[in-house]
Amino acid sequence: MLVPFNTLPKTSKVWIYQSNNAFSDSQLPVINDLLIKFTNQWQRHGADLESSYKIVYNQFIVIGVNDTVSGCSIDASVHVIQEIEQRFNVDLTNKLQTAFRNGDNINTVSLADFKKYVALGKINDLTIVFNNMADSIAAFETEWEVPTNKSWHKKYFN
Repeated sequence: MLVPFNTLPKTSKVWIYQSNNAFSDSQLPVINDLLIKFTNQWQRHGADLESSYKIVYNQFIVIGVNDTVSGCSIDASVHVIQEIEQRFNVDLTNKLQTAFRNGDNINTVSLADFKKYVALGKINDLTIVFNNMADSIAAFETEWEVPTNKSWHKKYFN
């Protein structure tokens, strides 16, 4: 059952999917429709799940659920993400890519390139990165968009 994202408890589980490209204005309504349909029908063992989603910076999909979910329920959420990937030729599940801010621009690069940019000084410990490992709404709100020195990315500066 779809609820407004901001009404989910801070302890709600979230999954953050980062696109390798920003979604276009023509893609966003279709993506919203797919996610609305999914969250309205999302269930665990036949019971509706209180869930929501948000699209941030036209590049990140955040799905939240106020409940414990099983493997089948998680699989269902992955299927809608895979449908978006296939429909729009975007990569939302590549965990070997990371995103960082350069001014108002969001750059998505491979981890290998991220390490190179650190070595070249193009990324420093204050560069804003996106920590897609945040797993609750509370973590999403406080640990998702942070300076490199407050994220798991800091390991590349040692």
